[in-house]
Amino acid sequence: MIVRGSLLRKLRIESGLTQSQLAKLVGVSQAHIAKIEGEKVDPRLSTVNKILQVLIEGGGKKCKEIMTEGVISTRPNDKIRKVSELMMKHAISQLPVMDGDRVVGTITEEDIIKNLSSTISDEKVEKVMSPPLPSVPENTNISMIRPLLEAYPGVLVTRNGKVVGIITRSDLLKVISKLL
Repeated sequence: MIVRGSLLRKLRIESGLTQSQLAKLVGVSQAHIAKIEGEKVDPRLSTVNKILQVLIEGGGKKCKEIMTEGVISTRPNDKIRKVSELMMKHAISQLPVMDGDRVVGTITEEDIIKNLSSTISDEKVEKVMSPPLPSVPENTNISMIRPLLEAYPGVLVTRNGKVVGIITRSDLLKVISKLL
């Protein structure tokens, strides 16, 4: 994909930033931003990347705006068979493992595959689950979860300490694709 000045201008306006504000955040002059948007100069790739990073991550979107609500979860004593059926039915690759309102682990497709055996479907979730996914309050800026999604398949979103949503890597990609 070619990133043109007109696209950067559109993204800047949608983010509610002036050229001066964007220039300050990127570390270039306002005049340079104007030239880039007007396609009067061919900027360095590093400058375009900085601009995109500011516009995509600094757009002010909160986790609650992009999270998937109604988190599908499982319990430690549930069988892997049930988890597999839920994953296939809902086209998801991980589930939080809940003991009441408390998150005690995560079960992923990878966990199931790593423990594949002829008896896996009758095993309990607690035998193959991984540690819990990280969680963040719902008003956290989405720029803060990018590093978490580099290390984990998802991030749980909480309100008053209770899980109210989940953000996966694909959720973040959807946000980015809408901007581009």
